[in-house]
Amino acid sequence: MNMQQRPKTANLTAAKTARPISLAVEGMTCASCVARVEKAAAKVPGVEMSAVNFAQETLTVTTGPGFDPAALVAAVEKAGYQVRPERLELEIEDMTCASCVSRVEKALKTVPAVETASVNLATSRATVTVLGGADAIPQMTAAVEKAGYKARAVTHDDAGDTREAARQKEISLLTRDTAIAAVLTLPLFVLEMGGHVYAPMHHWVMSTFPGDVLNYIYFALATAVLLGPGLRFFEKGIPALGRGSPDMNSLVALGAGAAYLYSLVTTFTPGWLPEEARHVYYEAATVIVTLILTGRLLEARAKGRTGQAIRRLVGLQAKTARVERDGTVTDIPAADVRVGDVVVIRPGERIPVDGVVLDGHSSVDEAMISGEPLPVEKVARSTVTGGTINRTGSFRFTAQKVGGDMMLSQIIRMVGEAQGGKLPIQMMVDKVTSWFVPAVIAVAALTFAVWAIFGPEPAYTYALVAAVAVLIIACPCAMGLATPTSIMVGTGRAAELGVLFRKGEALQVLAEIDTVVMDKTGTITLGRPDLTDVLVAEGFHEAEVLRLAASLEARSEHPLAEAIVRGAQARGLVPETVEGFQAVAGYGIEGMVDGRKVAAGAARYMQRLGIDMTAGEATRPRPNPSPQGGGANPAAGVLPQTVDGGSEGEAAPRVFSPLVGEMAGRPERAFDQTLQSAAERLAGEGKTPLYIAIDGRLAAALAISDPIKPTSAAAIAAFRNMGLEVVMVTGDARRTAEAVARRAGIAEVVAETLPDGKVEAIRALKARGKRVAFIGDGINDAPALAAADAGIAVGTGTDVAIESAEVVLVGGDLMGAVQAIEVGRAVLTNVRENLFWAFGYNVALIPVAAGALYPHFGLMLSPMIGAAAMGLSSVFVVSNALRLKRVKVSDFRGLAGEELRA
Repeated sequence: MNMQQRPKTANLTAAKTARPISLAVEGMTCASCVARVEKAAAKVPGVEMSAVNFAQETLTVTTGPGFDPAALVAAVEKAGYQVRPERLELEIEDMTCASCVSRVEKALKTVPAVETASVNLATSRATVTVLGGADAIPQMTAAVEKAGYKARAVTHDDAGDTREAARQKEISLLTRDTAIAAVLTLPLFVLEMGGHVYAPMHHWVMSTFPGDVLNYIYFALATAVLLGPGLRFFEKGIPALGRGSPDMNSLVALGAGAAYLYSLVTTFTPGWLPEEARHVYYEAATVIVTLILTGRLLEARAKGRTGQAIRRLVGLQAKTARVERDGTVTDIPAADVRVGDVVVIRPGERIPVDGVVLDGHSSVDEAMISGEPLPVEKVARSTVTGGTINRTGSFRFTAQKVGGDMMLSQIIRMVGEAQGGKLPIQMMVDKVTSWFVPAVIAVAALTFAVWAIFGPEPAYTYALVAAVAVLIIACPCAMGLATPTSIMVGTGRAAELGVLFRKGEALQVLAEIDTVVMDKTGTITLGRPDLTDVLVAEGFHEAEVLRLAASLEARSEHPLAEAIVRGAQARGLVPETVEGFQAVAGYGIEGMVDGRKVAAGAARYMQRLGIDMTAGEATRPRPNPSPQGGGANPAAGVLPQTVDGGSEGEAAPRVFSPLVGEMAGRPERAFDQTLQSAAERLAGEGKTPLYIAIDGRLAAALAISDPIKPTSAAAIAAFRNMGLEVVMVTGDARRTAEAVARRAGIAEVVAETLPDGKVEAIRALKARGKRVAFIGDGINDAPALAAADAGIAVGTGTDVAIESAEVVLVGGDLMGAVQAIEVGRAVLTNVRENLFWAFGYNVALIPVAAGALYPHFGLMLSPMIGAAAMGLSSVFVVSNALRLKRVKVSDFRGLAGEELRA
């Protein structure tokens, strides 16, 4: 192990006392790499000492003043190596408002190893990227505790039960304390306020409780409330005030405490005050505490509902699994299933882990994973996903992914991470709330001073009421909840639709995009070639030609051959044995099938075999036989043949395409020439023609293409209706790309481009001021997904593409991208509504609380009304966010292509 010290500026004392940070470094291959990394790290300001352990591939640095972890990461990466800061989550207790969020973030960032820290008030969690990973947890928890809060590390194995139990405990405790406070406050409030409202009651109270007896009763009740249910505000608020970092608890403690202390003076030492100022405000102190506890209770219950999406996902996890081991079938906990185990699934059971079907047949409801409403057929070699529900049949499957590797576990993790994220708009909120509470205390002090000096008699009474009202009404709870609650509900709603936001900030980015760029293969299209058209020559029948062709192609490994075999199997045709099989690279294949010589390949192969592509006379084609007596047999996949025009002996070829419909040839031309022309026409539509010759005669042309997904055209139309520009970027030939673009409804196409060309296309759009989202599914799409403002990965694609994206479409459907943008727009609108309410509420009511209406209208805002309004503002924000659970989105899933075109 080598060691590098900073020359001249090395602080040995600091090096001895500072805590070292160890981090993994990737890419080191030799001793020179070690020296290079050490030198790069030593040059970073604040790094006192650096050492690399080549065997463990770790860099250890001792830090001093001015150290910036981001600068260290940048320096190592500039030297040509990779540093992977770990992402950790901490559960934070005792946060109550937006200022708490800012304070915890600042505390975490004081830890040298912490690169970034983001705290979410709604989830009570902090997401931290930290050098050294778990080694920094003790420092982080100590920093949080020093700031006045509690923290514990959260692992991804947490199923949510602990968190939900803590939530229920909080609700139970608040329910108890709110009830106690209400019971003690009610008689005090009725006796004091009732006398002001109803004169006979005032006389009854005065006659029943002579002298100061009533004040003593008020004192006893108020003391019980403040030292009982209300003690939490003083236990947290006063220390925070002493640290110079006041929070919401500080405001409540100051407001309720001031009213209580003023009343104490009036009760026990009235001579300290002018006679006209000898009033008690016990009821204000107790009502403030009771109402704020009520608001917190309502808020806690509402916040609990924002996490229902994750709890539902966790609830999808199967508890047990039926596994074959050592020749016996036993029920074991789902957590004990191992990779390679054979799992038996019966009708109605929930699938415990991800795997591949060995045998059996069934349909599986995957709606809660993909958002697809229709059950999916499962046969041998089909993939199944843990958490989905088996419907009708039974099957066995081999476990491939278990525990945290399962798709459901990854979805829960993605949703949780997204819910802990922040929108860019939150940065403005954080800046405001960082100084908001101190500013409110200053405004309250100024209000008291102005009223005490310039106010009418009793001046101190007016000053106290106004100052306490300012403190209470300005609590910034609603500010802190405005953004995170909307993110939680929005990402949860998206997950139900099969749209996973890996990063919460992607919600705002998607809401602001104006251009959608997408790949073709696997994104717009199905991503695999299919047999789409069968053109049969005179004297041949479709079923016979397709059976012979599929028999020959079954011996080939070419992707087009696989499409023909699948097409024949879909029509119920069984391949025959092939003899004398030969493959000519770049041309085609041939062999003997059922005693007939069959050749298949491109036009150049037909010419090489000496088959005249233009020879032959046009004669009337004979209709295909069918069980219905002359019509088509759709069940067998036999398409009808009809005659268009001509007289006896003159017939045009009948060509049927499932995509382009029926096409008539020209009767004055030879039939084979017309067949070739029709095939070339299909080629112009982006399809690949393949010719079939039987016994030396051209028999048919088959068209093969990668068909567009059933909902792609509708999704692209939806993008345009949303005012978005749509661009297709693909590596395919221009002719094919333009054909697909026409069918999908895309006007702008960039074709024949390499992966770096996709990135350049995105950069060119961004240079024009466009906000770009890219949708792709392949490894070659990963750079473009990372380069775009928002990357959307089709979930059926590769892991590399998914890891490069901010949004994942589990169902692999373009309509999911439409829904992602719709959810993003709805969330951003909801956040703006919440922030408008939260900020507008404070901006409007702080002056009213300070007494701005008194000179003109003689009105003062009671602190009790301020407490009620403050609590309701938080409830309003959370309730408004919960509306996102019912946000309406476009949904064309499950519709057939013909229904969409109709």
